[in-house]
Amino acid sequence: MRALPPNPNRRDWLRTVGATGAGLATAGLPGLVLAQKPMTLGFIYVGPKDDFGYNQAHAEAVAVVKKMAGIKVVEEENVPETNAVQKTMQGMISQDGATLLFPTSFGYFDPHMLAVAGKNPDVRFAHCGGLWSEGKHPKNTGSFFGYIDEAQYLNGVVAGHMTKSKKLGFIAAKPIPQVLRNINAFTMGARSVDPTITTQVIFTGDWSMPVKEAEATNSLADQGVDVFTMHVDGPKVIVETAAKRGKFVCGYHASQAKLAPNAYLTGAEWNWVTAYTQIIEAAKAGKPHPNFVRGGLKEGFVKTSPYGAMVPEGARKAADGVKAAMVAGKFDIFKGELKDNTGKVVIPKGKVYKQTDVELESMNYLIDGVIGKV
Repeated sequence: MRALPPNPNRRDWLRTVGATGAGLATAGLPGLVLAQKPMTLGFIYVGPKDDFGYNQAHAEAVAVVKKMAGIKVVEEENVPETNAVQKTMQGMISQDGATLLFPTSFGYFDPHMLAVAGKNPDVRFAHCGGLWSEGKHPKNTGSFFGYIDEAQYLNGVVAGHMTKSKKLGFIAAKPIPQVLRNINAFTMGARSVDPTITTQVIFTGDWSMPVKEAEATNSLADQGVDVFTMHVDGPKVIVETAAKRGKFVCGYHASQAKLAPNAYLTGAEWNWVTAYTQIIEAAKAGKPHPNFVRGGLKEGFVKTSPYGAMVPEGARKAADGVKAAMVAGKFDIFKGELKDNTGKVVIPKGKVYKQTDVELESMNYLIDGVIGKV
């Protein structure tokens, strides 16, 4: 076998391996050649990778993926949900040789990812949050997501123990099903502690609107809200503004504890590396593309932030008890009878929705106890 030069650079190493591999292939050992070529993955973010939120949660998982054997990663941040993402995806395929793409933002799915997937049938696409449907969407596409409403319910339990005004605040980007599901779960968790608690919602209109997020936080604080949570890409502004107003916060996406250690109660966090690994391993093994990947606390797709020092033992025990039941498959968040905030029955008495029920992914209402409109 040819000896490598001392401290070879990447290009020399590849040239050497290629030459050696050719000889081995001639000798009847082609498997050794194939093993040397890494699989290129592309990850696309709608915002900065250090946003203390949605994009950072993905980037932290990608940092783990980069350490996997036989993997090469290309990334691009701050890509808007427009034709720009189509150009980014096609560039990763044509220029970088990516064979598996992870477009991570909600608006990337339709029409953008679907359009690029149609032109590249040999490339796999795994979208975060989209609703992939058999017979409707290409087999080389799929979606993954986590049941983070479980962690938001637990946020609500803690918030329910901590609020004195009985007024909670939820600042959200858009009234899409995943956001509504989080608002409702958070409210139900709080109202399991005290049924008189309300959650006031303000929709900012987009995933990253820092000025509106600050205005919304201050407005709700002025109205007596004393515990906040959110569903925006970067919770940093909300967390810091609430803390300055002397209010508590429950985080979202990633941990924001170091931004406001005296205000941060707990949080609902993603653990995307679990889904990534499942999808990547299928591609490496040449198995069918996992088209619909979901999981919650039990499966390790989501997790909760450690409790802040100010959270009392009673609140911790209450939340931990519910969490244990969720992990054991003995707790269902959405079950009847459940009414929306207009008085309409949205889940009839006796009906129980499991997390895997696809009906929950088309949620279009706010439950009783939520102040706001879809």
